Amino acid sequence: MAEQVDEAVGEAVRALRGRRGITLRELAARLAVSPGTVSAIENGKVGLTVARLHQVALALGVEPASLLRPAPSGPSGVPSGVRGDAVPTPTAVDAEWAVFEELSLDPVLTAAVQVFAETGYHGATMRVVAAEADLSVAGVYRYHRSKQHLLVALADVQLGDLGWRVEAAAAQAADPAGAFADMVRAVVLAQVHRRDLSFIVETELRSLQEPDRSRIVALRADVERAMIDAAVAAAAAGLFSAPDPAAGAQAVLSLCRAVVLRLDGGELPDPPALAAEYAGLALAMLGSRVQ
Repeated sequence: MAEQVDEAVGEAVRALRGRRGITLRELAARLAVSPGTVSAIENGKVGLTVARLHQVALALGVEPASLLRPAPSGPSGVPSGVRGDAVPTPTAVDAEWAVFEELSLDPVLTAAVQVFAETGYHGATMRVVAAEADLSVAGVYRYHRSKQHLLVALADVQLGDLGWRVEAAAAQAADPAGAFADMVRAVVLAQVHRRDLSFIVETELRSLQEPDRSRIVALRADVERAMIDAAVAAAAAGLFSAPDPAAGAQAVLSLCRAVVLRLDGGELPDPPALAAEYAGLALAMLGSRVQ
């Protein structure tokens, strides 16, 4: 039998993957396994052979030993053994709303994110979701009663997560212009850190059915309304010079929501840097007088 390493290595794999901004699906592709297999490794459901440990370490750009014990930190706080060219830039916004922990989703929703992102809502079936979740079809229905219910649940998760971040970002700003810029950062960060989930919501709204469709569209509109209010307030305070700050805010939000379409299948950018870039563009579009 192949030698097995400590199953606790899964926690180290998940933590390092998160720091690198690598999605579960991307790591699975690098290892030529299913996302479900990577999830099982990270959650300690399966052990790792020594050979597989080396493959995982290579895919993450570290030495195998660094996954078996806590890695000592260097002067910058980055674990030694991590290649410098793959270390993401720390967030420039030291705020709770800018910190993205892994979402706590049940196994079926976790599988649905992967399947819907890969095949689209209409191309997915409950049988495929069940296979991704490593459950029977009957087991899936014990969690969620239909494919539509899965889509609604994912939309609620994404919009709930984004909503509190936008609200918190606005509340912590010193003025309306700062609130607008930080809301832009919050939306862009969410688009990058929650890439698959955001992609599903942005592309599958038309697949929602009533009565949930109207409710979810209204939740989505809350973000737009908050950004418009901040832009209008900034203009009233003389901080923005755009002749129509409401229309400007709508245009900025459309650009932010399109970020996830740029990321589809591409390399994950540095989230804070991209968020700062979009915030700067947003302020320029609104004619900020305080840049």
